[in-house]
Amino acid sequence: MTLVSRLADIKAGHGRIAFITGGNRGIGLETARQLGLLGVFPVIGARSVEAGEAALADLQASGVEADALVFDVTQPADHQAAFDYFQAEVGRLDILINNAGVHLEGEPGVENLYQPSTLPGQVLRETFEVNFFAPVALTQKLLPLVQSAPAGRIVNLSSILGSLALHADPESPIYHAKATAYDSSKTALNAWTLHLAYELRGSTTKVNCAHPGWVQTDMGGSAAPLSIVDGAKTSVLLATLPADGPNGGYFHMGDTLPF
Repeated sequence: MTLVSRLADIKAGHGRIAFITGGNRGIGLETARQLGLLGVFPVIGARSVEAGEAALADLQASGVEADALVFDVTQPADHQAAFDYFQAEVGRLDILINNAGVHLEGEPGVENLYQPSTLPGQVLRETFEVNFFAPVALTQKLLPLVQSAPAGRIVNLSSILGSLALHADPESPIYHAKATAYDSSKTALNAWTLHLAYELRGSTTKVNCAHPGWVQTDMGGSAAPLSIVDGAKTSVLLATLPADGPNGGYFHMGDTLPF
């Protein structure tokens, strides 16, 4: 089946389509693979044509048909281009996974470059731009398309490091794992997700936060214990929730995390 015919088939209501930001590597690429193997058509956002093409070749080797958009999550023009693509091709978006993110404070679990009192304002602003403001803006842009789907699903990639409850508990496993900018950006994303879930209550669209785990990616670093395959599982689970699934939750591998 050609790309054109596959998209036409989805437009006719046969199958689902997903958009995954930062989807050309790591957790995003593996999420696209796992969704594709479930029959979902993944569209990945990549920062260059070359990165997108390499990711598509990787997926094709796994038997997954996909498409790629040149996409920088911080660029409003790219948000509009994504909207135009999904509107023109299928008229809706079944699944949005806000996967793209940055960690600018050293290697997680190995070094922390800054304390709250020494954190440069630029690091804080750049982290929030990618991890919070960009996914909020993209979701606002694409939400009408997600709401046009029979069962829209939005997955915001958070982290256990966004949990205020666990950061405040001296007995928790993350009590000493402090990265001020990254953690704060994920806490903000959690809060916004809760508010959006409240707005969407009673609809067929669900939005949840996913903690993928500490995963062996470029961001996760060398000390991470989880494989990329396992790191994608929570996103896939929340992207494919049934009608009676949760809305406004915070999960890892099916387990609920405290906000």
